[in-house]
Amino acid sequence: MNDSIFLGLGANLPHERLGPPRGTLEAALAELGRRGVRTVRVSPWYRTAPVPASDQPWFVNAVAEVASVLPPDALLAELHAVEAAFGRARTVPNAARPIDLDLLDYRGEVAPGGPGRATLPHPRMTGRAFVLRPLADLAPAWRHPVTGRPIGELLTALPADQGAERLTP
Repeated sequence: MNDSIFLGLGANLPHERLGPPRGTLEAALAELGRRGVRTVRVSPWYRTAPVPASDQPWFVNAVAEVASVLPPDALLAELHAVEAAFGRARTVPNAARPIDLDLLDYRGEVAPGGPGRATLPHPRMTGRAFVLRPLADLAPAWRHPVTGRPIGELLTALPADQGAERLTP
């Protein structure tokens, strides 16, 4: 079983106070730290195409490994609270946004989710280059908690139209 907690980080709009997406996401990690969610490691940053494909700006994405004593539902609530504090308004699905924090994997747990409950692992992570590429950098031996498929196999199965370019430090 995986003992790690992984968060997906993404944004494709600048924040009025914090600037470009990467700065906003780094500030969000700092805010999570003040809330008891310690950042262990962060993957390289990526510039990624919106999914589904659209004319909105490309995203900046990364995956963070974090440590927390919070159970999954409480951690998800903290992620949503930070998103709200940083100006995220949930309108239509897949809208452009200044911040997006996702609970991808919580120590390999599997949970069906529901209103206000974490769905584990994240239900759409396996079809998204913006999650799998940075996760593979951080945890190359990671396996999907439900299917057992290795991350390399999941990467190979991604659609060709999902662009993901590693950004320089």
